[in-house]
Amino acid sequence: MIENFYIGKKKVGKNCPTYFIADIAANHDGNLDKALELIKEAAEAGADAAKFQHFLAETIVSDYGFKSLGNQLSHQAKWKKSVFEVYKDASIPLDWTSKLKEECKKNNIEFLTSPYSIELVDFVDPYLEAFKIGSGDITWHEIVEHIASKGKPYIIATGASNEQDVNDIINLASKINNKICIMQCNTNYTASNDNFKYLNLNYLTHLKKKFPNLILGLSDHTHGHSSVLGAISLGAKVIEKHFTLSNELNGPDHKFSMTPKSWKEMIERSKELELSLGDGKKKIEENELDTVVLQRRSIRINKEIKKDHVIKRDDLNVLRPCPKNAIDPRNINKIIGKKINKNLIKDEILKWEDLD
Repeated sequence: MIENFYIGKKKVGKNCPTYFIADIAANHDGNLDKALELIKEAAEAGADAAKFQHFLAETIVSDYGFKSLGNQLSHQAKWKKSVFEVYKDASIPLDWTSKLKEECKKNNIEFLTSPYSIELVDFVDPYLEAFKIGSGDITWHEIVEHIASKGKPYIIATGASNEQDVNDIINLASKINNKICIMQCNTNYTASNDNFKYLNLNYLTHLKKKFPNLILGLSDHTHGHSSVLGAISLGAKVIEKHFTLSNELNGPDHKFSMTPKSWKEMIERSKELELSLGDGKKKIEENELDTVVLQRRSIRINKEIKKDHVIKRDDLNVLRPCPKNAIDPRNINKIIGKKINKNLIKDEILKWEDLD
């Protein structure tokens, strides 16, 4: 793995700002004008990329297969249509692709998509600077290998997978193309606050130790900013969240998506966090140089003392401020018993040059 790669003109990875992907997914609701509006809004809200999904219903889901499960499960239980019909409605006509790409270019935002068939990988390749692979395809090694063979950066989500699944895909894909990002993810799309306890952000720490050069990310479906801020603190350099114009719209992804307003807030809070993380080295910072003087204590004489006086502990006070030339109190035992070489007045600081 490598520590950095470029998506278009933006460098991603170590010592780089967090890269934010607005996952529009199905939130275009089958309307091209809405898709174009979402791109514009995502760019204005501060996203680095707008991501879509390229699939045909018949190449991603089995109508018979889902119906044979009986009841629709998890987040799909609330869908008013069959799984096949929902995917059919959410699919992007291929002739949208150039229009989406052009709108992204116009708004200075990267166009990304997740292609859900081998054929669609080849179709979208000319339009992309990087690929996104959804969690559901982590065990479809054939498509992952095909995407990796394109030589471009690729981002793999790891929702509903275990340690072996992740190890397998990293070892398999990185041998073909080491420009890889692995995203921690939980694939529950119910928008329940109960989902926070399943995010397992600390898995990022585990991955960082196991694969020190691996670029890490978070694909998240929870409300608010806490999961994103936590992930960035733990080393995530790529963040993906769903993006919508309103959480009140009907559709499979709107309820747990970010709006333009909440997205802007997320970017602002994330930038504040990035500034606050620092380099991990403890030092006196530039903005606190004055407070070293103001808040630290210095050793001061508590009464008038004449030259040749031998210092005793009860001659001394430890008080603020502490000018640069003062002796600080960690040295108090070193000066007891020393002789003064000049007259000193009460509350005067004691300096090393005052001692014989």
